[in-house]
Amino acid sequence: MNNIDLIVLHATKYGENSVVLHALTREYGRKGFMVKGVGRRTSASLFLPLNILEADMVESHRSSLATARKLVSKHSLMGIRNSISKNAMTMFVSEVLYRVVKDGTAEQGLYEMCERNILLLDAMTDDFSNFHIWFLLELIVELGFSPAPEDLAPFLGQYAETVGKFVSSQFSEAMLIPLTGEMRNAIAGKLLKYIEHHTESSVNVNSLRVLSELFQASSHI
Repeated sequence: MNNIDLIVLHATKYGENSVVLHALTREYGRKGFMVKGVGRRTSASLFLPLNILEADMVESHRSSLATARKLVSKHSLMGIRNSISKNAMTMFVSEVLYRVVKDGTAEQGLYEMCERNILLLDAMTDDFSNFHIWFLLELIVELGFSPAPEDLAPFLGQYAETVGKFVSSQFSEAMLIPLTGEMRNAIAGKLLKYIEHHTESSVNVNSLRVLSELFQASSHI
C-alpha cells in the first residue's frame, strides 16, 4: 500500500456505490483507480474536476485499475468551487488532460505544473480570464513541444502575434492581455489543434463550448 497524491481528471460511476477514477499522479503519471463505498465512506464531491486528493493506493494483480482508499482533499479549493467561471475552467483543463495524457504516461514535472496552476487559479480574485490559454501553453512545454511563436504560427493564423505576447510575458502580465471572449475561444481551439497534431491524437474538448458561452455572457471572464 502506497500513500499518493492525485489530481482528479475524470470519474465514471461504476455499479451502485463505486467510481472509476482517472487521475494524474506524481509517481505514476495518469493512472486509473477503483474507488468503492462512494456515498457512504467517500463523498462524491471529492471527484470534482482538478480536486487535489491524498489516498492510499493498493495495486491489483487482476486488473489494470488500482484501488484508492481513504481519499481526503489536500486543499479546499473554495476559490474555485465558489466561482462558476473558475469551475468552467477546471472542467476545460481536466478534460484536456484526460484526452491528451495517456494512461501510464508519466511526464516529469507535469503533476507539479498542474498542482501549481490549480492553486494559482484558486487564489486569484480577478483577471483570470486568460488562465486557460496560459495553461495550454505550459502544457505544451511539459509535453515536450515548443511554444515558440515560429512553431505555433502555422496553427494560429491571425492570432500568432497575440499568443507571442503570452509566450514572452510573465503570468501576471499575460492575465492582463486584452482579449474578447471570441478571441479566447479561437486561440484555445487553435492551441488544441497544435497539441492534437503533435500528439497524433484526437483532442475533442466539449467543455470549450461551455467556456465560450461564459465568455459571451459575462464581461468578467
